[in-house]
Amino acid sequence: MLKNITRRPLLLGGAGLIASPAIVQAQNWPSGPIRLVVPFAPGGTTDLVARLVADQLAIRLNTPFVIENRAGATATTGSQLVADAAPDGQTLLMSNIASHAIGPSLYRNLRYDAVRSFTHIAMVITNPSVWVVNKNTPIQNLADIVRLARAQPGGMNMASSGAGSSNHLMIVQFARLMGIEYTHVPFRGAGPAMAAVIAGQVPMMSDSLPSAAAHIRSDVVRPIAMSSAQRHPSFPNVPTFREQDVDLVSTTWFSLSGPAGMPPAITERLHRETMAIITAPAMRARFAELGGDPGDMTPEQFTQFVATELERWRPIVQASGATVD
Repeated sequence: MLKNITRRPLLLGGAGLIASPAIVQAQNWPSGPIRLVVPFAPGGTTDLVARLVADQLAIRLNTPFVIENRAGATATTGSQLVADAAPDGQTLLMSNIASHAIGPSLYRNLRYDAVRSFTHIAMVITNPSVWVVNKNTPIQNLADIVRLARAQPGGMNMASSGAGSSNHLMIVQFARLMGIEYTHVPFRGAGPAMAAVIAGQVPMMSDSLPSAAAHIRSDVVRPIAMSSAQRHPSFPNVPTFREQDVDLVSTTWFSLSGPAGMPPAITERLHRETMAIITAPAMRARFAELGGDPGDMTPEQFTQFVATELERWRPIVQASGATVD
């Protein structure tokens, strides 16, 4: 007599065994074009780095990458979109210091948790910020900014890629250190802000070095200060803030993340491919040209880094008084 036998799926690979859904998902990944959400407007560092990495990932994974710019709310609009996406590796985020270290302290009603709502995959690039001015202004250094700010009621206009960005907070810190007033002019990304400075609509801006590098080299703006601890080797003629008697050092970062709960095999593959891309000689040279350094963290180290950065920036945001809701 035949007996009914209940067969339980085995969660192991191998001949005749049934793989778990997560393993099957990883084996079939990518299942189509991968969407890479950039939480800033085109033209800034986040967008630039995203496109550099996406072009190479598309080749290595043999699948198209679709860049989707979702600017707004200090990079939190695009970040929320990814936090809400299916954790299947088909939707990724170009996360950064604004979306995951500063924004959470600016928005009290933010729906995502910077650490737990994401799978943090790889640190891509770190770099200093640089202050640039319109070439037709008389500004040659930070002392000129202080002098002009004190001569104008309400201070002078100072632009950034957006309210609550790391470059906005640099302006806040600078004004507090110098005891000056200013009018912050936020844009929806570094690209539009730089265009306004070049056109003379705003006299100066604080920008991440990679997005400003080409404009500095083409001599359409004048760099006056770098936020690195020492002069940057790619721009040795640009003095640091400290050299100009302003104790201000700051580093920004740009990274790759996905929704929480991504299969470990997909996360590991993305991390491995990203690290191969950013450490290749050609990309290292491109990053150096932009004034950045490639990241070097495991997914676990990067996740801990995000938690540490979140705690580091919270008191700075609170002390600045900056708020957007």
